[in-house]
Amino acid sequence: MKIGVLAFITETSIDTMTFARKAESLGFDTFYLPEHPIIPVVRKSAYPASADGVMPEGLAHFIDPFIGLAQAAAVTSRIELGTGICLVPEHDPIILAKEIATLDLCSGGRFIFGIGAGWLAEESAVMGVDFKRRWPMTREYIRAMKALWTKAEASFDGEFVKFPAVKCYPKPTRKPHPPVLIGATASGAARERALRDTVAIGDGWAPLGVPPEQLITELAKLKKMCGEAGRDFSKLEITMYAPVMQSGDVKRTIAAYQEAGAHRLILFPEKLGVNEYERELETMAKAWVA
Repeated sequence: MKIGVLAFITETSIDTMTFARKAESLGFDTFYLPEHPIIPVVRKSAYPASADGVMPEGLAHFIDPFIGLAQAAAVTSRIELGTGICLVPEHDPIILAKEIATLDLCSGGRFIFGIGAGWLAEESAVMGVDFKRRWPMTREYIRAMKALWTKAEASFDGEFVKFPAVKCYPKPTRKPHPPVLIGATASGAARERALRDTVAIGDGWAPLGVPPEQLITELAKLKKMCGEAGRDFSKLEITMYAPVMQSGDVKRTIAAYQEAGAHRLILFPEKLGVNEYERELETMAKAWVA
């Protein structure tokens, strides 16, 4: 089982380079950064990751993930570097494709493109995104970006993205392009949509906090969808953000997720202060990294 870490790096936490260098030295497989370009002051949307719906202030202080990951790439050589997740429809797809290809080139092919479309309607509105159509936009953006990454002269004619034949370099080091992981969890119809998107445009699925027993059920659906679409289910990578502990036991938790079909677990260290992060990472590595 691969074990990675996702850090909420801000202007008051430990810096990205120091954190990434330490994570790599401890044997962590991947380092992820999240994204929120802005957080509207006035909002009605409830924060989905807390019972009371209250959003932590720290979400408004995230650094830009691509600049942070470029910093991490400069001081590491092995650890993979990913977005957890990038809010795709809030970007220009041509500029985003160029940024990612450059980051993948500079990191020696270590970039993982974890994507989402956003849960905060007020943020989407500020960023010029039709919230109800954010996933159709995302699907089309990803297809346009893949064309830019893989073709010497790429053109695209869609509903949300249109451009004539252009040259866009550099191309990503990883071929045909960095893996695209669909980082959507939700439930019901929204989860079904995430699974369909994984089959349609993804190289893997990366939900948040799905228990092992539920993951077995969801992956059975995903395998069936792959068969119907002619995709090889075994080629998909399953990543779990914030794995649910099993009886408080790390080894049991890893074994349960491995049996369920997960390939990578992503931990969220909470203590990121300059004088705290090192002990936090060392404690996590001792418990989770073989």
